[in-house]
Amino acid sequence: MLSDFLSRPSPEVAPDLLGCLLSSHTPHGTVAVVLTEVEAYEGEVDPASHAHRGETARNAVMFGPAGRVYVYRSHGIHWCMNIVTGTSGAASAVLLRAGRVVQGEDLARARRGEHVDLRSLARGPGNLARALGITGADNRVDLVAGERFQLHRPPLPIGPAVSGPRVGVTLAAEVPWRWTISGDPTVSAYRRSPRAVRPTPPPG
Repeated sequence: MLSDFLSRPSPEVAPDLLGCLLSSHTPHGTVAVVLTEVEAYEGEVDPASHAHRGETARNAVMFGPAGRVYVYRSHGIHWCMNIVTGTSGAASAVLLRAGRVVQGEDLARARRGEHVDLRSLARGPGNLARALGITGADNRVDLVAGERFQLHRPPLPIGPAVSGPRVGVTLAAEVPWRWTISGDPTVSAYRRSPRAVRPTPPPG
């Protein structure tokens, strides 16, 4: 069941989301992507997480139940979509960073721009959300219900996922909780935040 699949810590769920088909249904039509890049974020144990300092009105959805959608505005400009994972009461979510559009290309292009090439339509979390028609109204939507969104796992494994550090975080910048499909052209370029705090070297 999808709920069981998502009811695990985000670092376990994230690589298994690669290759999954995510469909977004709106009155304007459906756009579907194959997920190619994701990042895991945990709760108080993860300094880069929105839930690092505990529950707030903004991050409350991250505390469960699994399968809810967590949408937030990045830098006051872009909507970003996360899938809540784990067990209720423990914050955990996976940020969807990129996907390959496989259905609804015309609608995705209308949202992103007619001159945007196919590989760039849903590359980067803000572009992915825009291509899918994500807005703040989607925060807390139940993904498991399968109405606004549908998530289907691939019938066959896609092969080993490639992991590396997360993009643009200032804390816990070295944690390798970003997973990508190796060689896929829709994967975004890695960019380390210029304000990222470097880990303290071990004594001696």
